[in-house]
Amino acid sequence: MKSVRMATLLVAISFISFLLIKNSPIDPVQAYVGADMLKVGPEQREKIAEYWGLDKPVMVQFFNWGAALLKGDLGVSMMFRRPVADVIGERFFNSLALMVTAWVLSGIIGFTMGVIAAMKKNTWIDRMIKWYSFTLASTPTFWMGLLVLIVFAVWLRWFPIGMGVPAGILAEDVTLLDRIRHLILPALTLSLVGVANVALHTRQKLIDVLSSDYVLFARARGESGFTLFWRHGLRNVALPAITLQFAAFSELFGGAVLAEQVFSYPGLGQATVEAGLRGDVPLLLGLVLFSTMFVFVGNLLADVIYRIVDPRMREGRSI
Repeated sequence: MKSVRMATLLVAISFISFLLIKNSPIDPVQAYVGADMLKVGPEQREKIAEYWGLDKPVMVQFFNWGAALLKGDLGVSMMFRRPVADVIGERFFNSLALMVTAWVLSGIIGFTMGVIAAMKKNTWIDRMIKWYSFTLASTPTFWMGLLVLIVFAVWLRWFPIGMGVPAGILAEDVTLLDRIRHLILPALTLSLVGVANVALHTRQKLIDVLSSDYVLFARARGESGFTLFWRHGLRNVALPAITLQFAAFSELFGGAVLAEQVFSYPGLGQATVEAGLRGDVPLLLGLVLFSTMFVFVGNLLADVIYRIVDPRMREGRSI
């Protein structure tokens, strides 16, 4: 059933994306030629359009692309002059490293902040964490990225300003440490923005747990502090936090697009922006399909993980 839903979703999104691209004001041929447009005559323009299949009706282009897709061919990127599958594969690992790092950091930091806020309810620590979370929940990713860039790269000069590797160095000379240093600021930006939901949700859930009858009974027996949380609170707040965090993994792609653009990080997000601005139809459609599958798989993993960690779901009972 899920496979049918996924196939239907991919077809619908592909068709809608194709129509949106074709009705955009960007001329793919002009974007392909770039600054040399004045040197290109009408005949050369027609040959370029014919080479890329842009001279055919819109529906014919869509069905030709769909037929090639069914054979496993995503086409050739007009911008990179390479197969779309190769471009996505190369950029995916950069984006995956960024998103996984940010996802783990935001989950750990957000959960810790939520627990501390609940355990210190109505204190200045609780108020500060709530203010921080509410502020971050309404903070655009690109603004946070610019702020992090100015503070840590421009003022303090602790990290490089941008890009995925040092400029002017051959690929074989780039070390793992170089890649990590260039990864820190984009990952920090995504993790700082992503802690708000987990922190606020965990705080409220733990407050409800601490006000329950069995916790009051545990307090009467002399339990308090970390021991009380470890025995009675952790299990009850961990399951919702895990579910929320896995569901948020699929949403990281949208934030990664903005973060990668700010830091010129060579991932899928930056490739998506470039493909859209330059009218690279094959690459943009390939990225749309891939991001859709990524989000779908992320939500599917959230369901699977929740069934694994919660015995009630395995037995078919509601929560």
